[in-house]
Amino acid sequence: MSLRDRLAAQIRAGGPMTVAQYMAACLHDPLDGYYATRPALGARGDFITAPLVSQMFGELIGLWAVEAWERLGRPDPVRLVEIGPGDGSLMSDLLRAARLAPAFLAAADVWLVEISEPLRRAQRQALGDGVSWAHALEEVPGEAPLLLIANELLDCLAARQFVRTERGWAERMVGLDDTGALAFGLTTTPLDRDAPLGAILEHSPAQEALGSALGERIARDGGAALLIDYGRAVPGFGDTLQALRAHRKESPLAAPGEADLTVHADFPAVLAAAHARDAQTAHILTQGELLVRLGIGSRAESLARSRPDKAQEIERQLERLVSPDQMGELFKAACIHSQGFTPPGFEVPA
Repeated sequence: MSLRDRLAAQIRAGGPMTVAQYMAACLHDPLDGYYATRPALGARGDFITAPLVSQMFGELIGLWAVEAWERLGRPDPVRLVEIGPGDGSLMSDLLRAARLAPAFLAAADVWLVEISEPLRRAQRQALGDGVSWAHALEEVPGEAPLLLIANELLDCLAARQFVRTERGWAERMVGLDDTGALAFGLTTTPLDRDAPLGAILEHSPAQEALGSALGERIARDGGAALLIDYGRAVPGFGDTLQALRAHRKESPLAAPGEADLTVHADFPAVLAAAHARDAQTAHILTQGELLVRLGIGSRAESLARSRPDKAQEIERQLERLVSPDQMGELFKAACIHSQGFTPPGFEVPA
């Protein structure tokens, strides 16, 4: 049976499922889930991430990690962790840039948190030896400061959706229509939140749980977690659920397990959950702001001088990463960190 058929059978037997339950099944079902079986990254895949746009992205994150390690007092060991590391490009570029600081590389205990076996295979090919894998952050050893990177992870963590109707709030569910096809519906639910008629509220317990776990870990062991994703910097409403296949949007119900499903990262909720665990949080930046502060302009100029035949391509990559009408503004950057530490790039201007 296909995942669509199994989901339909489950709904017939137990009733409609929440959007969060549907997302989790489409992405992580062990037999047919997107990330379990067919993740396709890159220009020839379903979507492209910043590390695949240009090596400059991962290199700057590497320099960020080195500087953060310096500001933390050069701890040895330091747990260098990436959650949701894709095909390994970001960590590969990060470690290459970090060669400028041999002491950092010597101190870094590198971990990748990945549940997708196809992506683990790609990561092993990209990174080779010297890296450990875990299925969850809890499996990464503690008792050492944490330097964690999560790029385009939050958007893959499932969210519930609520709609403000004339009769009050209702939760959006995935059920079956009269023909047996998957369809959205609503079920009344108590929710104490003022909103205009028709407003859609997204709530991701999974995103908040990650924020809480990072806050607890960093408050205990020290360190910093850099989170970069597309999403909102202030609380708000809106339907952001989307499915991407071959770089094109399609209905989230069209092909369960065959497309990547995402929602916007709710940065305020994630940071609030971390702060509740006694971690500190930096103000939210756009991706463009962070990369400019980290020196992407100088890095692009250096690359263009060394490869004049690639100068125009490098300029296009730079624009893709930082321009407000491309990835620069939609994507945000946030940092959870320990007391007495200012994360690189997040300094408050004088």
